[in-house]
Amino acid sequence: MKNRIGLLLLMFVIITNNAFTQENSVKEIASNIEGSSLELPQIRVIPIKDTKTERNYELYIKLPADYSENNNKTYPVLYYTDAMWHLEMLSGATEYMLEDIILVGISWQLDINEDLKKERGVHVSRFRDYSISKHSKQEVQKKYQFGQANIHLDFIRNDVIKYVDNSYRTDPNSRTYFGYSLSGEFGVYILMTQPDTFNNYIIGSPTVRNEIDNLAELNTKFGPYEASNKNSSLKANVFIAYGSLEDETVVEPIEAFIKLLNDRRDDGLSVLKEVIDGNHGTAFPTTAVRSVAWLSSLMTHVSSDNYEVSFWEIPHLNNPFISITPEDRKDGISVDTLAVNNNDRNAILNLSQEIFDGKHGNYDALLIAHKNKLVFESYYKKGRINLPHGQASATKAYTSIILGRAIQLGYLTMDDFDKPLVNFLKDLDPSKFVDGAEKITLHKALTMHGGLTIDREKWKEFENDTTLLKGQGLVQTLLEQSKPITDESQTYLYGNFNPMLVMTVIDAVVPGTAENFIKTELLDKLGITDYNWSNHVSGLPEAGWRTSIMSRDMIKLGNLVLNKGKLNSEQLISAEYLAKATSGIVKPTQDWMPKDYRYGYFWYQTSIPVGDKSYNATFAWGGGGQRIIVIAELDLTIVISGHDGEDKIMTQVSDIIIPAFVK
Repeated sequence: MKNRIGLLLLMFVIITNNAFTQENSVKEIASNIEGSSLELPQIRVIPIKDTKTERNYELYIKLPADYSENNNKTYPVLYYTDAMWHLEMLSGATEYMLEDIILVGISWQLDINEDLKKERGVHVSRFRDYSISKHSKQEVQKKYQFGQANIHLDFIRNDVIKYVDNSYRTDPNSRTYFGYSLSGEFGVYILMTQPDTFNNYIIGSPTVRNEIDNLAELNTKFGPYEASNKNSSLKANVFIAYGSLEDETVVEPIEAFIKLLNDRRDDGLSVLKEVIDGNHGTAFPTTAVRSVAWLSSLMTHVSSDNYEVSFWEIPHLNNPFISITPEDRKDGISVDTLAVNNNDRNAILNLSQEIFDGKHGNYDALLIAHKNKLVFESYYKKGRINLPHGQASATKAYTSIILGRAIQLGYLTMDDFDKPLVNFLKDLDPSKFVDGAEKITLHKALTMHGGLTIDREKWKEFENDTTLLKGQGLVQTLLEQSKPITDESQTYLYGNFNPMLVMTVIDAVVPGTAENFIKTELLDKLGITDYNWSNHVSGLPEAGWRTSIMSRDMIKLGNLVLNKGKLNSEQLISAEYLAKATSGIVKPTQDWMPKDYRYGYFWYQTSIPVGDKSYNATFAWGGGGQRIIVIAELDLTIVISGHDGEDKIMTQVSDIIIPAFVK
């Protein structure tokens, strides 16, 4: 109830606060009733001096309501400049959306030239402190001393943050900066020069009109992002907004700056842009509220229901969520406690912290289920417990499971696997096939031995033709455009053509459509309701990539394999098929593939040694680190999701996690 009332109050403030401007002055309002200033007893006003320049400022510090009651608790800190203008909006927004946070407002300089104060107002020091460059007009520069952002940043780093950290129980992993207009420009400067000052940056309508060249140079000095060098990352979450009615001379440089950030291709940098209804002034209140909602989304592993952005815009968690007693979310997953010895438990916890710190790459979740119960759950970076995560080529393994469901229901048999695949597709014209088309069987397609040889450049002319490739037209075109299919061409060739051949067969043999079959016969039965399964240009569901499901739902799929296709008492997937699909049938031929990996029907298989014994592991595997690892002998299912380019986490799984369950 408090949250609902608070949000209504915030909207009232937004509606009535239409007189806001960054350079407003207080108007005298005549009244014959003597009034008094509003006092906010929860705000502590602390004088502070810049130890290098001897300039005097004040900090406006607001502590969470429960601060004195939780002596062992640390709190994130939101720092904001232009404190007197921003205090009320940020205080109100955080009160109802992010209560457990310390607010630190930084005032304008107090002891500044009185004539300047009278001429421009008490905020006059902001022109000097927040601006990146000197003014082009000498007389203006002499008066206001523009371009001292570097000096003010030193003050914040060396005096303000040190004071706050020494005086209060702060979380060093969760510092945020908020700035709007000229103080937004200051935030841009901090990000591009000393990004480690803050973890999160809220930048509203920054005045970077004449600074793009300077910012590009700063970006060059920082250097390009290199995945192998984590120090090359800006390592920041950035919320940047501007008003929909702002002048193009304001908007264009902001967009240029956003492009500069995105062009870094920095895995540690998350950038969310929002265009807020209003002009430069009226967009401010909504910017404050929306940005606090965004900030709350990176303080917890549970995403708010209305927070929907692309995966790459999801901010990185400031802290990992790690639990050895996962929550029962009433989602069809049984939970228990991680019951391993202390050394193994500590090793898993230490590994989790290392994953968060980026020591093993960019991973978003690690979950462990033992004996069909979730006993360990952790989320990092872009991982959220209730957000679907991209699956990449793990989708191939899910396509294989769907085929197993079709077999269990009698739409195919195991004997069909060695028959020509085209036998199941009645809408094709065999007279136009290349020689050898009949050599492609379900078995060959499922083991990446279809033998299609397609000119990639020529195929680009076809792949966007939804009429030509519609439904079985995809297979017709492939079998017309391929080179002849021979025993020599039917070697292991990893890709998405083979999975789409399989999906076309599924669509042809099941009642209705493959899309509906996937939903009703697999996902619905497993209680997987929050997912995205994209369609191929053919109109059929993708079979090789472009799906997203939640990490907990990956556990469900893994447990289904662990239980030999049974869900509770129902045989959901053909056990005979599943045993074949998860066995090591062929040897992958990629140079980078570990030598002991084998391939089944879109599932991988390998043996993992622990001491003097080896354990058979079968797993779904998708680029970036999507894995469902099943070790039947240990009653173990391990789920990993990530967005890592090198994807080497399997070493840690083999060395730390699996041995913990060997008795």
